[in-house]
Amino acid sequence: CLATLIIMLVGDTYTLINYVSFINYLCYGVTIIGLIVLRWKKPKIFRPIKVNLLIPIAYLAFWAFLLIFSLYSEPIVCGVGLIIILTGVPVFFLGVYWRNKPKCVNRLIESMTCWGQKLCFVVYPQCGSAEEE
Repeated sequence: CLATLIIMLVGDTYTLINYVSFINYLCYGVTIIGLIVLRWKKPKIFRPIKVNLLIPIAYLAFWAFLLIFSLYSEPIVCGVGLIIILTGVPVFFLGVYWRNKPKCVNRLIESMTCWGQKLCFVVYPQCGSAEEE
């Protein structure tokens, strides 16, 4: 939320589109790299759709060109995009990686989740911990 508020203060739509497009290209490339790694390390797992590896490899070649061109032509925008992505790292460590959180932290996270669900009408709110059920 804090990163979104800061980005909203920029006010320039062109710059915001550049941030988002760089982040999207980066995420798409990492996804395709993950596909290739899984095809190599776990070739026997079930895949409902299986494509020839030449397609993702060709996509990665174009992806690398676009990413390198973006980094060369607008390094500040790409740097801000990377900073926006990195703002999620502390959230990951606090919410996912840290397993033995104190109960007060768990309650705070649950109440924030419930509040966010109610605010955005995303999911029917289920206030209360899953451990109680």
